[in-house]
Amino acid sequence: MKKQTVLFVCLGNICRSPAAEAIFLDLINKKGLNDSFIVDSAGTGSWHIGKKADTRMRIASRKRGVEIFSRARQINSNDFEKFNYIVAMDDSNYENIIDMKSRKSLSDFASIKKIQNFRSVFHEIEVPDPYFGGDEGFDNVLDILEDSVSGFLDTIY
Repeated sequence: MKKQTVLFVCLGNICRSPAAEAIFLDLINKKGLNDSFIVDSAGTGSWHIGKKADTRMRIASRKRGVEIFSRARQINSNDFEKFNYIVAMDDSNYENIIDMKSRKSLSDFASIKKIQNFRSVFHEIEVPDPYFGGDEGFDNVLDILEDSVSGFLDTIY
C-alpha cells in the first residue's frame, strides 16, 4: 500500500506545525498506522531553520506524553510533489502556500488544507500563534490541535 504523505505548515516551524506533526505521529502510532504515513512539518519563513521546536512547546507537549523531535525547515517547491496533503495552521500561511504554488506553477499533486476545517470541539478558525504569549498559550494550541489533527486523520484514513 502506498503511504499517505502529510506536511503541517506554520510561520516559523517551531510552535504550531511541529506540535501538529508530533500529535499526528502519536495518533498514528497509537492506531498502529506508522507504516501508512510519512509526516513532516515546515514553516513559510526561514528564521528558525535547523532549530528545535520552541522549548515551551516541547515542555507543554511532553506533559501530555507527546514528544516533538523535528527541526525547523522552510517549505520548498519539492514539497508540492512529495506530499499528498499540505496542512496550514492559519489563513496567512495558507495564502502564502497557495501563492507559492501559483507563482511557481507547481504540481497539483498536493491537496492544500486548513487544519481548522477538521475541528469538532473548538470554534477557532485558525490555530493561534503562541510564540509571543505566555505558557498557557502553548497548552491552548495543543488542545486545539489535538481536536483538529484527530479530525484530519479521521477524514483521510
